[in-house]
Amino acid sequence: MVKVSDLVAEYLKENQINTVFGIIGSANAHIFDSINKLGYTTIINTHHEQAAVMAMGAHYRASGKLSAALVTAGGGASNAVTGVISNWADSIPGIIISGQESRNHLEEHSNLRMYGTQGFNITKMVKDVTKYSTILMDESNIQDELENCHNTSISDRPGPCWLDIPFNIQAKLVNRRNWKFQSHTSKEIDIDYLIEAINSSNKPIILGGHGVRLSGAKSEFNTFIDGTKIPTTLSWSGIDLLDSNNPNFYGRFGLYGQRCANFVVQNSDLVIVLGSRLALPQTGYDFSEFAREANIIIVDIEDIIQNSSDRIVKHYKEDCKNILYSLNKKLSNINPIKSEWMDFCTDLKTKYSWIGSEHNHTNGYINSYQFIDKLSDHLKDDHIVVTDMGTALLSGHQAIKLKPNQKMFTSLGLGEMGYGLPGALGAAAACPDKDILCMNCDGGIMMNLQELHTILENGFNVKIIIFNNDGYLMIKHTQKLLFNNNYVSVDKETGIGLPNFSKLLPAFGYDYFSLKEWDSTDNTLNAFLNNPGSAVLEVFMDPEQNFLPKVKGVPNKDGSILAPPIEEMSPLLPLEEVKNNLSIELSKKSKLINR
Repeated sequence: MVKVSDLVAEYLKENQINTVFGIIGSANAHIFDSINKLGYTTIINTHHEQAAVMAMGAHYRASGKLSAALVTAGGGASNAVTGVISNWADSIPGIIISGQESRNHLEEHSNLRMYGTQGFNITKMVKDVTKYSTILMDESNIQDELENCHNTSISDRPGPCWLDIPFNIQAKLVNRRNWKFQSHTSKEIDIDYLIEAINSSNKPIILGGHGVRLSGAKSEFNTFIDGTKIPTTLSWSGIDLLDSNNPNFYGRFGLYGQRCANFVVQNSDLVIVLGSRLALPQTGYDFSEFAREANIIIVDIEDIIQNSSDRIVKHYKEDCKNILYSLNKKLSNINPIKSEWMDFCTDLKTKYSWIGSEHNHTNGYINSYQFIDKLSDHLKDDHIVVTDMGTALLSGHQAIKLKPNQKMFTSLGLGEMGYGLPGALGAAAACPDKDILCMNCDGGIMMNLQELHTILENGFNVKIIIFNNDGYLMIKHTQKLLFNNNYVSVDKETGIGLPNFSKLLPAFGYDYFSLKEWDSTDNTLNAFLNNPGSAVLEVFMDPEQNFLPKVKGVPNKDGSILAPPIEEMSPLLPLEEVKNNLSIELSKKSKLINR
């Protein structure tokens, strides 16, 4: 006979889960004790359950290795919900194991709003944002439920699972049996239709997305792109699939994309989407204007719900790895891409660099785009970059140049401020031999500030950049557009005060660096990134800096606001230049824009 909580610890060992994140409470004390006694799995003790679950997901993003989060009943469970939604939105697997009031309270109080002193039905609350959630009411089912959580979490479209274990059940004794887990192998798919579509196309492109990374197919993706030389663009969630210097890479497309990438997409006659749901930030506000003269083939593990269009000519409801595995076996059947199309795309890449005149420094401040472009040259070949929201997200994903072995990620589905520090914590725990860079902002870092200490306490190699723009810069731009510059709750003048980081971060134990003058950027970055201890660099940028280029609503000739196609990025190009960059018909919307 073996204790239920001991089987939880054994489950972690059986699956080589050597790091988990959590906070102890009375309702999960048995689980902590069992893990500690077994001695295989290390518990990283965070200071907020939200951060524990975010770090759990980041651990997987950084390493591809499953992790778990341990939370207690009541507020411990409810605190974890934001992290669960974040992982669910981005299809990140992981298992949340929570303590609960004793089973007798659940049974006796089943008709009440709460159980015992702190308990409530957390599994019911998170049902819509997990792949599976259940309360363990029969101790003999513990191995079945752990195995089910594991297999469900990593199968098909991945995602988090939640197992709630009442306190007294954790101490029950049960019979142990051998563990059973599913294995996953690549399978060959009939992709003759896809190959024929490529061979019939004059202007094909690849859109690489998050599904490629989730399927563990980065290597297969690179083999396919290098073997076919099809012009390729990436979504933000697939940002590190290709080396930025790969000759077949033409940028990241979308509302906050790069001009070259958006023009390449719009000129294509065949769009092959690998692992992306083509969300609004990618396609623009009007899907009919996206790649409007192209056929679209989508590879996605789930049914297509949005963007039903007759231009979507084929949907492979498959794992990206299976499709790429099958394609790479038939590379010799794919015809060379037409040189005219390659030359056209290369000309666009030459014409539109990622850093332009719109990124010049203003008012004596550092421009975040110029800074990140420079930062790219200083990062190590295997650096892991984690961003928070705001400037770190926008400037980071538009301007950074990534090398083949670098990784970069954030929370894109939920986009919650406060992700940066827990994300960096999870990455550092997963990859302790690598340098971790957390790009944060003065607003976002305050959302999970407590995890600064968790990083230090565990001796993790994390460097932190704080972009200081005096508040919530993205919301300033929203208010500028909607309310004629009538700001509220976005900076110290309008109600959101922020601390003096030059005093606060050293109080935690970080070495502090600051950057206010462009001429000192190289020296400051060298000193900061090579600092032997934990360090933070505060970059002072214009509190009104724009995020450009961007596809945004523009006034048309009758004074109303028009949602343009993605080739119309602000600052707007002359109409004649847009025409010259298109081998397809000019959009009717472009003709209406008052430039």
